[in-house]
Amino acid sequence: MKEAAGEANMTVITIVLIAIVLAVGTVIVNQMMNSTKKSSCCQSNGGVWHNGACYASCTVSDAGAKTCTGSVDSTCKK
Repeated sequence: MKEAAGEANMTVITIVLIAIVLAVGTVIVNQMMNSTKKSSCCQSNGGVWHNGACYASCTVSDAGAKTCTGSVDSTCKK
């Protein structure tokens, strides 16, 4: 009897852990999809996507620092 109860408890724990992993995974994938959508919208409108914003142009200095200026209207359908 004790073995059956232990197996039932492990099954419940496994199901709960799978649900938690799925919930966290869904949130992460959703955020990545939204970021990709914004980036592609920016680039489709002729902009440059950098640090979560859409710019008209970016230049890279000799030291490797990226400087972006101007804003692009990247309003796209949701």
